[in-house]
Amino acid sequence: MFLNSLSGRFLMLTILFVMLAEVLIFLPSIARFREDYLLSRLERAQIASLALLVTDEMIDEDIEAELLANAGVYNVALRRDQARELVLSSPIPEPVHQSYDLRDPGAVELIVDALHELTDPVPRVIRVIGEPVRDAGLLIEVTMGTESLRAAMIEYGLRILWLSAVISVMTALLLFLAVQRLMVTPIRRVVRAMQLYAEAPEDTRRIISPTARVRELNEAETALQSLQNELTGALRQKERLAQLGAAVAKISHDLRNILATAQLFADRMEASEDPGVKRAAPKIVGAISRAVNLCETTLAFGRAQEPPPRLERVRLAAIVNDVVDAERLAAGDEDISFAEDVPAGLVLRADPEQLHRVLTNLIRNARQAILASGKPGEIGIRAEEDEATWTIHVTDTGPGLPPKAREHLFQPFQGGTRKGGTGLGLAISVELVRGHGGALVLRRSDATGTDFEIRLPKSEAVLFGQDQKAS
Repeated sequence: MFLNSLSGRFLMLTILFVMLAEVLIFLPSIARFREDYLLSRLERAQIASLALLVTDEMIDEDIEAELLANAGVYNVALRRDQARELVLSSPIPEPVHQSYDLRDPGAVELIVDALHELTDPVPRVIRVIGEPVRDAGLLIEVTMGTESLRAAMIEYGLRILWLSAVISVMTALLLFLAVQRLMVTPIRRVVRAMQLYAEAPEDTRRIISPTARVRELNEAETALQSLQNELTGALRQKERLAQLGAAVAKISHDLRNILATAQLFADRMEASEDPGVKRAAPKIVGAISRAVNLCETTLAFGRAQEPPPRLERVRLAAIVNDVVDAERLAAGDEDISFAEDVPAGLVLRADPEQLHRVLTNLIRNARQAILASGKPGEIGIRAEEDEATWTIHVTDTGPGLPPKAREHLFQPFQGGTRKGGTGLGLAISVELVRGHGGALVLRRSDATGTDFEIRLPKSEAVLFGQDQKAS
């Protein structure tokens, strides 16, 4: 409906406000008209009285009646030389109803008298007092009827109202057209742009380009453009993640079969009599087993999300030692040292495979950061506990994380800490820790190194609730 639109409501409000302004103009105008009308009657009465003064106050009754009729009054009285004199007179049809003094009237008084005159349909006889023109005496006083006065005021008021209506309509129409061009059309353009974008948000050609000249509308278009750019980027990100998930699931399926064959050969290596093979075989078997398990969980992740942790009592020192041995082997001859400060008797409740993955991601990132700096460095793993929490710190003396990496640290494909990195390791790690009911946070990262902290709660209620939520 037109009245429910912005244009319709603006048009109605414009007409209403213009009419209100015209009413405020009408009241003083009609009061001024009434005052001028009464003053003209006083002036005409004074002119009529001059005819009597010229004839030395001798005048025929018919001429006197004609002079009074031309002046539109019943009686004329003048005050001269401190004496009041009835100059012209005729019978008054009824007693005087009201007296009005026009020598020094107030604006409010004139408006109130005019409204009273307009709203009183009964013909009255009134007395009007004023000052004679050209100083022809001290005071002039007439009695007259209100019928002709009220008729003249109504006629004048109708002309004012008709003119006001025309001005209101023209003003409203011009404002309506201006609003249509300056506001409504740009707003419709923004709405249309939103509708087109909603049909295909991945199409960058449908992102709005700010063109509005009105500052507020231009700001709205700019904000919408920013929102659309972010949403399009997020949709593309999700699409890439979905494609990557499908690809990883396929690769993991085939890789699992390959690793299963390698596991068979590794099992046979355990029977070797070679001392070096005997020492390396358990680690190789363990690494292949974790790789097979990772492939299986990756397949599950491709269908839904990381599986809930299988909580059990594990010795943290054994897991840390296993991860550090693998990373020390990967570091080779590089000048990187490892420091382990984990109490041998520290036992915590966690999923050993998931905790192994978290520590591997953090320590590997630290090793790669030190290697990228080209300087010697140290990686430290420290653990402690209190009554409520197990805390693990993974620190390094590398160059620290770049600002962009810190801004999107735990977001896949955005929080990569090195060139070519995907940021998946930290994204997976924070999800795994969160599945334990804990938190993975960045405590410090500057030119002296980086400190990641893993907090795992001891409360079984927290763990149970998180486990239930994950399942």
